[in-house]
Amino acid sequence: MNQIIECVPNFSEGRDKSVINKISEAISSTEGVYLLNVDPGKATNRTVMTFVGEPEDVIHAAFNAAKVASELIDMSKHSGEHPRFGAMDVCPLIPVSNITFDELIPYAHKLAEMISEKLGIPIYLYEKAAQKNERQNLANVRSGEYEGLEEKIKKKNWKPDYGLKFNKKSGASAIGVRDFLIAYNINLNTKSTRLANAIAFDVREKGRIKRKGHPVIGEIVYDKSGKPETIPGSLKYVKAIGWYIEEFGIAQISMNLTNINKTPIHKVFDEVCEKAQNRGAMVTGSELVGLIPLNSILDAGIYFLKKQNRSVGIPESDIIDIAVESLGLNQVKKFSPKKNIIEYYLEDIEKKQKLSELSLNNFSDEVLRESPAPGGGSVSSCVGALGLSLAGMVANLSCNTRGWEKDVTKFSEIADDVNKIREDLLKLIDEDANAFSSIMSAYKLPSSSDKEKKYRSEEINRATIYAAEVPLNIMKKSFEGYKFISLLSKEGNQNSISDAGVACLCVHTAIHGAYLNVIINIKDLDDDRGIGLEAENILSQSKKEKENIIKFIQGKI
Repeated sequence: MNQIIECVPNFSEGRDKSVINKISEAISSTEGVYLLNVDPGKATNRTVMTFVGEPEDVIHAAFNAAKVASELIDMSKHSGEHPRFGAMDVCPLIPVSNITFDELIPYAHKLAEMISEKLGIPIYLYEKAAQKNERQNLANVRSGEYEGLEEKIKKKNWKPDYGLKFNKKSGASAIGVRDFLIAYNINLNTKSTRLANAIAFDVREKGRIKRKGHPVIGEIVYDKSGKPETIPGSLKYVKAIGWYIEEFGIAQISMNLTNINKTPIHKVFDEVCEKAQNRGAMVTGSELVGLIPLNSILDAGIYFLKKQNRSVGIPESDIIDIAVESLGLNQVKKFSPKKNIIEYYLEDIEKKQKLSELSLNNFSDEVLRESPAPGGGSVSSCVGALGLSLAGMVANLSCNTRGWEKDVTKFSEIADDVNKIREDLLKLIDEDANAFSSIMSAYKLPSSSDKEKKYRSEEINRATIYAAEVPLNIMKKSFEGYKFISLLSKEGNQNSISDAGVACLCVHTAIHGAYLNVIINIKDLDDDRGIGLEAENILSQSKKEKENIIKFIQGKI
């Protein structure tokens, strides 16, 4: 598997479209990278760009962008609402898949060296790439901003990590390695920057400076070392400031969420709502800058569904809709899942339509054609997914029936568990078709020499094992559905008991169909690694489960 990283450089230009386009072109024209998002801000005079690729390709794209920015942006003439000290102000590298922080840090150093040596721009390393503790925090690195940079560079403790001289035109750049960060703005029903700042200080981890008497103009309280004491805010892993956005005619709380696993976006939203209300203001919506991981938006949707006492076992797209509406993500600009959710965006770029995303009619057409894949394995998985959809429907109907309010949590959890199995089976539709393609590719390998013959034989064997494991997984996943279908037939909404019966029959059909595919794939293997025996055991158990559930249901109808 390839190593994939994300890069989110911020450039000190948000108004001149020609400059923004040339910088983005420098990125997109670099082979091996995908430019995911370009987000300019007029008031901040700042543009955030997001792109992904393999590490070497990404750092070359970042260098190309830094070069164009150094040519077109003059920091001595720059102004904007956002803190900044360079043309390419910050450039974080973020691990996405198959790469650790320790593996990524050398790439940050390599990029820093390239920019400092070839462009004459001083570089500070921050966050996980920092070589000094005081430089881990970006705010410390960027303190004094561009206007204080010339004097700052002269100080011994603020000597750049790469490059020594002040660059009047380009300023400096901060290059780091960090966790996935969400740039998130919350909108208020006010134009008051002062009020927005007050709310920002209420929630941000850093909080506000401690004062004697009056909280704003009172005397600052210092600790024993002479540093101002602070009153921490209510949210960890949150950086925030308040500002007025003329473009939208509202004040915003602009935040960076630095650990979305521990402080998720929905928690931030609710906390700001509460603090705003305490100060007589109201949250009207929010805005995402750049992209967000799918899990973050799904977690938000599930959180709000639970607050509404509704089932969470619904389609992914519906959960996203709930999150978008609850967070007010469409207030100042439209939130598009295909453009704002990183996994969806990558899928869209690759233009690989999944079998599971075809209409029923088109999927049926695809199966009908003169090609061996998709075949019985994919169809079995599809039937299993339909069965689990029916089971989920019964659970959701049990959630939403008058008089069953006390059981919402119970049936919501069942619907969610069932839906997860359904989603796994949908993925296996494509995986089964891909497994067959792997076998075909192995048979096409050259076999002129003994070495080639040996390699070809090994690859055919490996691909065949894989082609047998996929339908075995279809069997396993489908079988997981029985315990829920059995429970739903006994305790769920009895008006839908026949639907539970159809769900049961679909699950058994999926298991029996997948079993046939297992058997045909292992028949020529010298060693099937126990796959055949495991498949037989699952099929045998499935027959018993099916008979018991159907017998019970027929006795109730």
